[in-house]
Amino acid sequence: MRKLKQGTKRAILWVCLIATAIGLDQLTKALAERFLKPVETVPIWENVLHLTYVTNKGAAFGMLQNQRWVFLIISTVAIVLLSYYLWVKRCAHPLLCVALSLIIGGGIGNMIDRTVLGYVIDFIDFRLIHFAVFNGADSFVTIGCVLAAVWLLFCYREKEKEKEPVSPADSGVNSKE
Repeated sequence: MRKLKQGTKRAILWVCLIATAIGLDQLTKALAERFLKPVETVPIWENVLHLTYVTNKGAAFGMLQNQRWVFLIISTVAIVLLSYYLWVKRCAHPLLCVALSLIIGGGIGNMIDRTVLGYVIDFIDFRLIHFAVFNGADSFVTIGCVLAAVWLLFCYREKEKEKEPVSPADSGVNSKE
């Protein structure tokens, strides 16, 4: 049996992570449709966390209602660009690869809803701070963005510092000598 290259193993890992995010998102939305829609809301912790069935034809927080095609186009472009970076450009840092995989998986999850249903099913209702109702895909995208920000702030800069040439002023060497 042939051994898989390291890059192929990683690509399989990222595809599995994307597929898991999509699967969990679609499963939880199907469960929300089946069990929450008839009752509308179920308190998990009264006035803190409820499961509430909501349909959203807009973006985050219900903005830009009924702009389905705009979201589909923007989502498609974002997913294609992130996928290009993940596979063609060979994203090297594992943290960034996980981040991009979660964003892609969440984006595809909500894109499936918009394409098939014409709206997104939301059900996680964090009432303690009166936050918008959201879903698993939104969570994956948010977590992915946070991980990408962590990579950008702490990993990317370290890599760039190694590449930067040291100027005479920074090295403590007097340029007049």
